[in-house]
Amino acid sequence: MKQQNYENHSKIDPVYHYGLAILTVVTLILSITFFVKNAGAETLLSFIVLFAAVTFLLIVAKLRLYALQVQDRIIRNEENFRYYRLTGKTLDPGLTVKQVVALRFAPDEEFPGLVERTTQENLTPKDIKRAVQNWREDHHRV
Repeated sequence: MKQQNYENHSKIDPVYHYGLAILTVVTLILSITFFVKNAGAETLLSFIVLFAAVTFLLIVAKLRLYALQVQDRIIRNEENFRYYRLTGKTLDPGLTVKQVVALRFAPDEEFPGLVERTTQENLTPKDIKRAVQNWREDHHRV
């Protein structure tokens, strides 16, 4: 597996990003086309098809968001524990979830210093990731 770093750490899930997402958008477009062409003749069926496509789109989007929110909570707990293990203190509650998620790429040697720098300078997640010298890989992100 290729060495992970700032440039290549994003993860694409082909089934979700190229399969489900594209099929959902295509289904929505086709249902809108069906609705426009058949709204006068088959009004009820047109609404049912459109509502089903919108429902499918919302389900796909929410399932992805739920998985990411749970994962972000887990990462926050893991990184809070790691910071406590390394420093004896808990993470600053003022850090955003996105900042903590970005901090997970810092190895133990850089982590406490980068946390302090993030707290003092309010670094963005991109700035945090760019500041990491020796990337700590995470191949388990959803």
